[in-house]
Amino acid sequence: MYSEKVMDHFMNPRNVGEIKEADGAGTAGNPVCGDMMTFQIKVEDDRLKNVKFKTFGCGAAIAVSSMVSEMALGKTLDEAMKITNKDVAAELDGLPSNKMHCSNLGADALHKAIEDYRSKTGSGGEDKSRDE
Repeated sequence: MYSEKVMDHFMNPRNVGEIKEADGAGTAGNPVCGDMMTFQIKVEDDRLKNVKFKTFGCGAAIAVSSMVSEMALGKTLDEAMKITNKDVAAELDGLPSNKMHCSNLGADALHKAIEDYRSKTGSGGEDKSRDE
């Protein structure tokens, strides 16, 4: 059973789409369930000015992507890198145990987009331990 928040973000996902000339992009996927998420970011003054996503997957994957985009928008890059899989699930008032892997993908795709931006610009961050 999904929470009201999960259903709301699935039925009315926020920040879906693409950013023309994105500053960074990251994709994460789970071949077992078939979910794929791509995040694009626009950065201004070390903050996420815009966050967009495209997700192919189940309702939970779409809800997770939507929530991650909302959680990250306006944060500094270092703050956004601290968004964890547990944070996403908690913000959605929980996910069924068989859908928890979906929350992992949203945070991972966002982190990869930030890492992509940092590699292109040569800007570092607090946490450089996320080499995947």
